[in-house]
Amino acid sequence: MSEPSFVRFWGTRGSIPTPGHKTRRYGGNTSCVEIRHGDFELVCDGGTGLRELGLDLVQRGRPRVSAHLFFSHMHWDHIQGFPFFVPAYAKDSEIVVYDVEAGRPRVEELLHGQMRSEYFPVNFGDLGAEIRARTFEQNVVELGGVTVRSFEQAHPGKSFAYAFECGEKKIVYATDSELDLLLTNQDEAGEDPAALRRLPAALVAFVEGADLLIADGQYTDAEYPHKIGWGHARANTVADLAHQAGVKQCAVFHHDPLHSDDAVEQKIRAACDRLDARGSRTLLFGAREGLELKL
Repeated sequence: MSEPSFVRFWGTRGSIPTPGHKTRRYGGNTSCVEIRHGDFELVCDGGTGLRELGLDLVQRGRPRVSAHLFFSHMHWDHIQGFPFFVPAYAKDSEIVVYDVEAGRPRVEELLHGQMRSEYFPVNFGDLGAEIRARTFEQNVVELGGVTVRSFEQAHPGKSFAYAFECGEKKIVYATDSELDLLLTNQDEAGEDPAALRRLPAALVAFVEGADLLIADGQYTDAEYPHKIGWGHARANTVADLAHQAGVKQCAVFHHDPLHSDDAVEQKIRAACDRLDARGSRTLLFGAREGLELKL
């Protein structure tokens, strides 16, 4: 890779923003991750963290931008920052919104929908930026030397993971995925909590060798039995996926709105202990707002 990529977390919380002293370390904004590669501004999800990203771009002297937005899905906590994204109001900005499935432009429709006058005082048509839609072709799109692949996940209403590949570098963004419904050894994993939770070969191949995996690990093992079907995974299952896929770094993401910073750290510590017990080389940590990684 001729130049480094930078990944920055702008929102790491799931479901609803949770500002306050109990969430200061990991943050209270909902899902938004920035990937910068050269002149390309790639954004994963548009939760309330997108507002913070827009303000930062202005402070960098970039009120007008060319940005590529990839939404995992269109649940409210992943789109509610879009109307507050300052560069979208700048006439010279260009924003490309990606839709995995051809046909009905679902992503664009729902971004329009949340800005109807019943919900928001500014209409979508009042945005100054050029906003256009682009659709994946056979789950792949190419832009500026970066290949982006999509992968359908287990989540109510459907969601998608994205793999960003350039040269030998690979970043996977995979939030809102109920990995625990996909285990190929459900009986063994149910009887023995320490057993490796085996994920489908296609998913492991999609994630395999990633320099960074950003994955939804909202629940602890104790919490998950009461949340089955809600569309989110146990942090320990994310650790097992990262181990099986030979991931270099894994950021556990989409923290539960009921979890304080201390609760998040306990969850992360348990997942790290699980990897250590297997002699895994994966470095696992909790995603937190403001953290920037150079890859």
